[in-house]
Amino acid sequence: MLDIEFSQLSDPGRVRSRNEDCLGHVLPASPDQARSRGWLFALADGVGGQRQGEVASRAAIEEVVAGFRRAASNVPHRDLLTGLVQAANARVCETEILAGPAGAGMASTIVACTLRFDRATVAHVGDSRLYVIRKGETRQITRDHTVAKEQSRLGILSSLEAAQGATRHVLSRSLGKGLFASVEINEVQLLPGDVVLLCSDGLHGAIADREIAKTLAQASNLEAAARQLVDSANEQDGSDNVSVQLIRIRSIERMGMYRGRPYKLR
Repeated sequence: MLDIEFSQLSDPGRVRSRNEDCLGHVLPASPDQARSRGWLFALADGVGGQRQGEVASRAAIEEVVAGFRRAASNVPHRDLLTGLVQAANARVCETEILAGPAGAGMASTIVACTLRFDRATVAHVGDSRLYVIRKGETRQITRDHTVAKEQSRLGILSSLEAAQGATRHVLSRSLGKGLFASVEINEVQLLPGDVVLLCSDGLHGAIADREIAKTLAQASNLEAAARQLVDSANEQDGSDNVSVQLIRIRSIERMGMYRGRPYKLR
């Protein structure tokens, strides 16, 4: 059966007085739930500053977590996550309306990941990221939905220009900006020893990928690694909230799919 180790940490940083990041997770209560439903991890980074970004991120995470708990067993995770993120988008839109003028313009990024058997399914909107670290190599699974990155993918900007340009933090997609969110979905096969990292841009904007891998390799456990990553981000930048979720894959259960149903591989 899939077995994991998990730790998370969120910090306001050295400049901001409020933490607009929000974290959530759902762990299975039994081996049967691990196989029929799996695990959920989610991270949201509120947008808006004085426009209650922390309210938007909390609403998004609450909706995703509650929806995952309500979901029927054995639902394909690609379909489930797409629906959960759309529901989170609707919740942020409703929250903005209820907040009145004080909440006008609130929005949030989100990255959500489900684990089951030997696979991670990832949904994201915005520039919060998910990485898989395997044998000291860091692989970014998500794409940043920012104006600069979109222009880079179109060839308008170089990679260096996108990384340093004024629009590198301007989101091209976010929750709360319309009745329909453009959700990107990916699936990744996992191996024992892999570490899955979800993080806000307060981390990946301050620390290079190679430093993330080095920290995980040297830390005694995931709790220590999370603290070291957050401390390093604050030391090197500290201008933004910093949040991380770390999941180490201890063992997997190799499964195949036939007509939408899983079967165990020998």
